[in-house]
Amino acid sequence: MKAVVMKEVGGTDVMEFLDWPEPVARPGHVVVEVAAAGVNFMDIGVRQGMAWTDIPNPKVLGVEGAGRVLAVGDGADEFEVGDRVAWVYAPGSYAQRQSVPTASLVKIPDTVDDRTAASAMMQGLTASHFATDFYPVQPGDIALVHAAAGGVGLLLTQIIRLRGGRVIGRVSSEDKVAIAKKAGAEHVIVDTEGQFANEVLRLTGGEGVNVVYDGSGPKTFKGSIEALRRSGTFCWYGPVLGGPGPLDIMSLPKSIKIGYATFMDHIHTRKLLLDRTKQLFDWLGDGTITVTIGETYRLADAARAHAAMASRATTGKLLLIP
Repeated sequence: MKAVVMKEVGGTDVMEFLDWPEPVARPGHVVVEVAAAGVNFMDIGVRQGMAWTDIPNPKVLGVEGAGRVLAVGDGADEFEVGDRVAWVYAPGSYAQRQSVPTASLVKIPDTVDDRTAASAMMQGLTASHFATDFYPVQPGDIALVHAAAGGVGLLLTQIIRLRGGRVIGRVSSEDKVAIAKKAGAEHVIVDTEGQFANEVLRLTGGEGVNVVYDGSGPKTFKGSIEALRRSGTFCWYGPVLGGPGPLDIMSLPKSIKIGYATFMDHIHTRKLLLDRTKQLFDWLGDGTITVTIGETYRLADAARAHAAMASRATTGKLLLIP
């Protein structure tokens, strides 16, 4: 079979599309035919040597996808050959076939297609964590959502609105404004230099927002703090673009609360994974929320997908199609 492998740490030039050994259904695993694999900033981080350092190179990239079960290993009785399934955080998804641990798998309902399911796993669970768990949005709350036209930002905006909150979005270019507003952002600020706090304060009558969701790197950190109201919450996420550096906790103003959110804390038990994905699939199945697939690429063009994501010029979810 074919797979996208990183031969060493580096840029997109270390990614190769080549023949790779067929997976086997080990105990507690199933082999799936991959219909679509999600592209995430985490994949870029792995390629750059920020994660999976314990897995020797060369290794297959990717952590999420959707497809159909081809073979079932011992102890994987929850699944049968032919089941449509999706998975999250199962290394090796940039491939035509993959052996996936059942702990990472969920069944896809008939109301959700494969590409939607693959698009919703990591980014949908991340958005769900941010708005329902890390900071449970309440009716009337105002949120500042950075990268509001990205895969997480579009889903997060919809879930905030679903919970009765209001959204101020921040995007990097004018051509992203419309898609952010379509998802439900009332106001959208175009900014690339981290100069957005004054506009947020103007839009909120000087009060600031209840919560900021910021995965945009060090450049926006100071502005996000300034955009918060007293006792507001700062949700920081996404390690690939870097952190703010050492922080003196006694220097934090306005009694704000700050934390680093990771989606795995949202699904740290099997029951939580099943419950959270069922909620996402229910919302997607009845149209309460929608996934925006910004671009699809052939599996062989994974390096192009990485380059596009790193450019920050994309919107919505990027998928690889084997």
